[in-house]
Amino acid sequence: MTFARRRERTIGAACWQTGMEKTKVAIVGLGTIGTGVARLLLDHGDRTARHAGRTLWLEAVVDRDVTRPRNVDLPDGLLSDDLARITQNREIKVVVELIGGLEPARTIVLELLRNGKDIVTANKALLAEHGAELFDTARELGRSIAFEASVAGGIPIITNISQCLSANQILSLRGILNGTSNFILTQMEEHDRDYAASVAEAQRLGYAEANPAMDVNGSDAAQKLAILAHLAFGAQVNWKKIPRIGIDTVDVADLRYAKELGYSIKLLAVARLVPEGLELHVSPTLVRHGSPLAEVRGAYNAIRIIGDAVGQVFLHGLGAGQMPTASAVVADVIDTILGRTAITFEALGLWSGDREAPVTAGDPDMAPGRFYLRFNVDDTPGVLAELAGVLGRHKISIASVIQHESDEEVDELFRYIYEEQLDIAEKNTENARTAISFAFVAAHLERIADYATNICEETVFSLEGRYRMAL
Repeated sequence: MTFARRRERTIGAACWQTGMEKTKVAIVGLGTIGTGVARLLLDHGDRTARHAGRTLWLEAVVDRDVTRPRNVDLPDGLLSDDLARITQNREIKVVVELIGGLEPARTIVLELLRNGKDIVTANKALLAEHGAELFDTARELGRSIAFEASVAGGIPIITNISQCLSANQILSLRGILNGTSNFILTQMEEHDRDYAASVAEAQRLGYAEANPAMDVNGSDAAQKLAILAHLAFGAQVNWKKIPRIGIDTVDVADLRYAKELGYSIKLLAVARLVPEGLELHVSPTLVRHGSPLAEVRGAYNAIRIIGDAVGQVFLHGLGAGQMPTASAVVADVIDTILGRTAITFEALGLWSGDREAPVTAGDPDMAPGRFYLRFNVDDTPGVLAELAGVLGRHKISIASVIQHESDEEVDELFRYIYEEQLDIAEKNTENARTAISFAFVAAHLERIADYATNICEETVFSLEGRYRMAL
């Protein structure tokens, strides 16, 4: 098949017959997502042309490895490793950046902007780390950056917050923003697998990288939360300063106890307006059965938004994967070509140093909330009363207690606790016996204080702890 025939087949005969205008676009980075974008542009050109009012003409694809096989039939001469084929081609108007990571992505995006290209990206790490620099540069040069695919894959969360819900003051958003973690937790809950076996299954099926650290330790979700917090609240937050706990702290026992109480455990990213400012955290969280977030299974993502006018809005879909993410990327390309991106980009003034942030992140240590604690303790009379006493002295009330008998010498104690205000400054104890137990409980409370959070009616912030009480 010749190059011309390939093009004619993919964009549809009607487009050629009507003499439809074409806008040339390019892709930098032909990995999984880049391949999906190329497939949509080449194999469904009639569809994209119908929405854009013109042909989206894929003019060039650049990748550092031009030899490895891809699941896309590229026309001859389209793929190269020479970025100058894009930067020096004035007819290319929009470039899709899908390299990933910080460098060379940052340098390439800046070079593309300086050569008059509008950018579409799915790179949440790049935006979370260098958003201010990139957006300021784009504004100075009269260019735009679209980034719908950077958060939650195929779910249109960026458009909904920045445009569809613009009449609202967003009050809170809670989301499952990492499909890998949700898949692992689903495996642990539904198949009673331990964490290591669930990670291995995710890797086998392609849901987890060989090194899944960024996914399972909460960093990926924190980067996405920083972007959403900026969009929804105007806060400029360093994602590295968002309190976060990963799912690698979760034990199968926690999932069993949570189920017994009527909850599932999800890795939630939370942003919520409170009197002290903006509360932010990423953590394993107990979510009540029957609520929409509790029913999100496998590699799916979901976000619940509360606006003062619209009330609750719930978005659910595939948050990763080749075609869901490519869908969001191509939608951004169409919006950019039609000029919609330029209008919203200028009006929103995202990551602008000239605009004062309307809200700042509050002190996480001062946020009250509800917590889950689990202890392994010696089967000694008075242990439960002693724990309750220590918690009471720190103004922590207990909502429910589960204590199961054990065949071993150590009983496992589950506590689901409502915490009104953590205050662990005073550590004086009345006697040696109390001092021993206090040392363990206070240590756990210090962990909670580092990640304390407010919650709504159906969510409980959770932490797992194992402590032997040597009384």
